[in-house]
Amino acid sequence: MERALELAQEAGNAGEVPVGAVVVSGNTLVAVGRNRMQEARDPRAHAEMEAISAAREQTGTGRLDGHTLYVTLEPCPMCAGALLLARLDRVVFGAWDPRLGACGSQFDLPGAGILGDVRVRPEVLQERCSRLLSQWFDSRRQE
Repeated sequence: MERALELAQEAGNAGEVPVGAVVVSGNTLVAVGRNRMQEARDPRAHAEMEAISAAREQTGTGRLDGHTLYVTLEPCPMCAGALLLARLDRVVFGAWDPRLGACGSQFDLPGAGILGDVRVRPEVLQERCSRLLSQWFDSRRQE
């Protein structure tokens, strides 16, 4: 999660909503991603989607069985759907997203049992993840 926080900070410094994500297998970092929606001019360029795509390229497969996604913000419905389709074993996130969260707050796609059993672990480094997001949005409001 520390690496995901570093990536979130990079995203924030680049003018993106500060969200970072990593995919790991065991203790091995497989792929990283950060929000790039403004940079890519693509609403799909969320940190989770970037990390999952990079992990797919790294492993040479679309299935990420045995892998865990760490992300600083609860995945939205699009990203939760992608982690289900990629067959990730687990998602670990920091801050809840009370507006668009799809791993337990607004929706619970992993808990619906649609595509297998993806375990969810919320609130890892929650305070730091939430503070980073709050500070970024506060600075945007002041501008």
